[in-house]
Amino acid sequence: MRVNIPIAPSIGANAGSNDSCRAVIEQYRPDLGPYESTYRDLHSNPELSLQEKRTSSIAADHLRNIGYFVHEHIGGHGLIGVLKNGDGPTALLRADMDALPVRENTGLDYASKKTMKDSNGNEVPVMHACGHDVHVSCLMGAAKLLYAARSKWKGTLICLFQPAEELVSGAQAMVDDGLYSRFKIPKPDIVLGQHVFCIQRAGAVALSPGPILAAVDGLKIRVFGKGGHGSMPSLCIDPVVIASHIVVRLQTIVSRELEPGKIGVITCGKFQAGTASNIIPNYADLELTVRSYDTGVQKQLLDAIERTVRAECNASRSPQDPLIENIAHAPATINSIDHTGTLNMSFSTYFKDNANAMQPLPGSEDFSVLARAINAPSIFWMLGGCDPAKWEEAKKNGKLGEIPINHSAEFAPVIEPTLRTGVDALAVAALTFLG
Repeated sequence: MRVNIPIAPSIGANAGSNDSCRAVIEQYRPDLGPYESTYRDLHSNPELSLQEKRTSSIAADHLRNIGYFVHEHIGGHGLIGVLKNGDGPTALLRADMDALPVRENTGLDYASKKTMKDSNGNEVPVMHACGHDVHVSCLMGAAKLLYAARSKWKGTLICLFQPAEELVSGAQAMVDDGLYSRFKIPKPDIVLGQHVFCIQRAGAVALSPGPILAAVDGLKIRVFGKGGHGSMPSLCIDPVVIASHIVVRLQTIVSRELEPGKIGVITCGKFQAGTASNIIPNYADLELTVRSYDTGVQKQLLDAIERTVRAECNASRSPQDPLIENIAHAPATINSIDHTGTLNMSFSTYFKDNANAMQPLPGSEDFSVLARAINAPSIFWMLGGCDPAKWEEAKKNGKLGEIPINHSAEFAPVIEPTLRTGVDALAVAALTFLG
């Protein structure tokens, strides 16, 4: 599916010169064998958010060996590689590095068997269940390509490897740690990134203007009761019942309070209470994820959640007010309309029938924080990761919904043509906006 998108005035001289872009990429694309090996290594050795030390070192060493000037330990294990190549625009390419506390069930010969201690000190399984190993490998390959092709463009290229995306805190941590102030680098004229999804076939990219990923708010809620013996609930105030009513009641906010056509998601992903079946505990904990595309809906959802939680506590005679804490926030990812039009032209010419329009997704990212911090335009696109033959078979049989998605224990992007497409897409984007 294609869309007509406005075209931005060119930032760099290469915008729209797609024949030369193809020639440059074909001439300077590195042998991807080593990057496929790096991908397998990263997939076998994932690291949780805020613990990406090994991954960061691999990326930093690679950039340094190519010839980039590398700044490490930004906002944790974040880093940038900077390549100044004369006067011209500045483009920033971003990849995230962290993995998830998921026990892998892909059956791959390079599947992760790793465990790590999480922030609470618990030993948990770790898996690259969201494809950040793909992102790192692709950016490493694109960095090599663009360094080799530096006679074909002018300006400054920044390759940024970000920690803690899964906590939607890593981008802000890098900004707060002086990403744009501590180092003598020009502020980017454009911020670019991609994300692999297996809802699209490998070899394809998908791009659209406007909102493409939702804002996220993560809420931690504690409701209080009066503990006691499980056989005597009349002498207690049961926080498990209170919390259960809250979970059920929250599901009516989107269906009964949002205006038709508005999009919102409220999911309770964590519910913890008690230590034994015959003990009514003193409190119960809930953790929610809330998704929305505009600030009006976001405020409506958050206000309704707080109202619902407090009302259920009051109705059940809770002995004290609930605690409601926003523990994670990232804004909606909104592609610059004009600049997306420019890149859409490049993608459509380069990838031809494999360049598609991207439908908005309820997933969330902190990618746009890197651009909002300096009021720069940003573009984020989808990189297909599903084996093309499996994707076509699933589509034919109406079973696309059965393909394992991001955060699944079965999530397994096919290595090729995913990596080649990801390397090429980053290179096309950079060459479109550099001089």
